[in-house]
Amino acid sequence: MSVIDFDLVSRHLDIPPDAAQILRKSEQEMYANLNFKWDGRLVQADTYIVLHNTVRGPAKGGIRMSEDVSLEETKRLAELMTYKCALARIPFGGGKSGIRISPKSLCPEARRDLIHEYIHVFEHYLRSGTYVPAPDMGTGPSDMATIYGATHMPECVTGKPPRIGGLPGREEATGYGVAVATKLAVEDTLGKKLEDVTVAVQGFGNVGKWTARFLSQWGAQVMGLSDVSSAVLADKPISDTAIAEASSPAELGLKEIRRDDLLLADVDVLIPAAAGGVINAQVAAGIQAKLVIEAANDPVITEGDGVMQERGIHVIPDILANSGGVIASYIEWRQGKSGSLTDKSETYEVIEKQITRAYADVSSLAKSKSVSHRLAAQVIAVDEVIQSMRDRGWI
Repeated sequence: MSVIDFDLVSRHLDIPPDAAQILRKSEQEMYANLNFKWDGRLVQADTYIVLHNTVRGPAKGGIRMSEDVSLEETKRLAELMTYKCALARIPFGGGKSGIRISPKSLCPEARRDLIHEYIHVFEHYLRSGTYVPAPDMGTGPSDMATIYGATHMPECVTGKPPRIGGLPGREEATGYGVAVATKLAVEDTLGKKLEDVTVAVQGFGNVGKWTARFLSQWGAQVMGLSDVSSAVLADKPISDTAIAEASSPAELGLKEIRRDDLLLADVDVLIPAAAGGVINAQVAAGIQAKLVIEAANDPVITEGDGVMQERGIHVIPDILANSGGVIASYIEWRQGKSGSLTDKSETYEVIEKQITRAYADVSSLAKSKSVSHRLAAQVIAVDEVIQSMRDRGWI
């Protein structure tokens, strides 16, 4: 099922039939069963690369490593990347990789062997620049360093450690972008200053933790945090220092609550920054926040989105809110091609500029058409891709 409701988008945008046909299908879907021996046993991992659309540039998207990875999930995430890049106005298409294996089952050496097998099988797509991977759930900079070490092409992968051609600020880029989008949305939809709102962040990985840290630094009252094993709800705002020093919310020594209850916390802003599909109709009916920021990919299912619209809860979609990571990836990719140097302040500046412009476009269309931010973002992104198809003579 497409992430875009083309029937709904077509009420606000002329979508040529040929364009719709192209966008409803992935350009390429590759499967491989990665096999290697480790410590006397055979290790296998079903692996997928999906290139959804490359009309605007190379397919961009992270490598997800999880025992729950599937082709359908990989296809959906690749499609999201097409529209995320289009909305951010960066010259990438949408792609994604999925490796179906638990990262916890691999020691560092076995993990490197797995990544080397991934490179061996899919080397053509990496060296040709057709697909440019990056870290995602279950992978990190060290895995990207392994890819760079095999190809010796700095532009073929992003999310590398800064010392080997990576980008200063790339680690926290997605969280920084989410924080920027949150600040803009608080002022726009709630009519408040950031320091006047309370926030709960579901997820304490790279995105969730950095989002909470930036928001706390900027004055927001971060009251609730959760990860896969714990959740806390504070009586007073949690400091950036405390968030930075904790490896889990449980270490904060605050009142613990059920993990699922964090989504229902009495706060102004809720930020799901963990897995997809966590807000269904039942959860949406109990959310007390007035603003939801999608830091994770696809955290709200269609039924949950409908319930929140009926209840007047504003939702800032993932293709806008969490685009800081791919914007930083573009800067790193450009740096790899040109040999230029970029400092952290420039990374932050470009992310803020692109997200601020995209948010202004989405907000303006949402108000003029009286539609949700999600639909407005989809209309703008689809139009960008269609115009690119015309530029290249695809339609």
